[in-house]
Amino acid sequence: MNSKYSPDSHLVWYLTLISIAGGLIYLLSPILTPFLLAAVIAYICNPLVTWLEVRKIPRTLSTIFVMFLTMGVFITMVLILLPLFEKEVERMMERVPFFLDLVKNQFAPWIEDHFNVELQIDIASLKQMLTENWKSAGGVAAQLLPSLKSGGMIVLTFLMNLILVPVVLFYLLRDWNNLVKQVGGLVPPVWQRQIFTLAKETDDVLAEFMRGETAVIILMSIYYVTGLWLVNLEFALPIGLITGILVFVPYLGTITGLALATFAAITQFQDWSSVITVWVVVGSGQLLEGMLITPRLVGERIGLHPVAVIFSLLAFGQLFGFIGILLALPISAVLLVLLRHLHAQYMETMKG
Repeated sequence: MNSKYSPDSHLVWYLTLISIAGGLIYLLSPILTPFLLAAVIAYICNPLVTWLEVRKIPRTLSTIFVMFLTMGVFITMVLILLPLFEKEVERMMERVPFFLDLVKNQFAPWIEDHFNVELQIDIASLKQMLTENWKSAGGVAAQLLPSLKSGGMIVLTFLMNLILVPVVLFYLLRDWNNLVKQVGGLVPPVWQRQIFTLAKETDDVLAEFMRGETAVIILMSIYYVTGLWLVNLEFALPIGLITGILVFVPYLGTITGLALATFAAITQFQDWSSVITVWVVVGSGQLLEGMLITPRLVGERIGLHPVAVIFSLLAFGQLFGFIGILLALPISAVLLVLLRHLHAQYMETMKG
């Protein structure tokens, strides 16, 4: 066999390309955020644009329509949810003094009686500190613009990214299929079979995972908001949305939602039976998501283990910041497919 195309030579080239790509990403990470963010959105939206194109709608027109649809949904959500969140947070902060009195009059004596410890809690000082800090902080929406004005370079960078993302997104969405073909044409013929197989499998794994998780987040957000609203929890909207959005990290959404819902329920209800119904809603949501919704919509066949997802998000986030978070799942999917192929080749070698 010609040593130029030996498996060892292929491995060296793979490692060299991966090293070069990793070095470029690390060096260019400060400017890559809008490009990678646009690429992620384009990857998610491309099937819809292609679907419209197949139905005789020009690619450029389809791209513009999908972009306006995506931005419209995002802007609508922000305009609706931000004032609601601000209102709910204000109401929750108003109930904090009641919760502190509850801790002083009920929980602290119980702990002292059962554990023989003496707790020195200055409730008055805590109330004053929280009240003053909340008044000085003001509302979220009211403080957003002044805080942005105070940081010139931060504002400039934010505005540049805000302008650059839709521009890059337009060109990526419009030319996505052509760009994929052009990149494929750069692959040497001797590598094309392996590279195209890996790319196809990686795309299948990543697409199913991302679209499945998006569906899970939407369904669980609806479930938690509706369930907490049915048990008359006043802060059902923000707590339900936070719990539903965080389900992509296993157990984090449940733990966060349970803590927030318990705090809100204790400050609202006077009996423990109502608090227990809130626990039932959150606990049943975890069972429903873990045993039915995620297996059906994401599927065990994808093979991205929850621990691997958490580790990749944290590791790449630590190394590359927000850029790393954007790259974590694609790189994990590539590594997963590579490991499957290496394992298959190893098993064939053992059989031979």
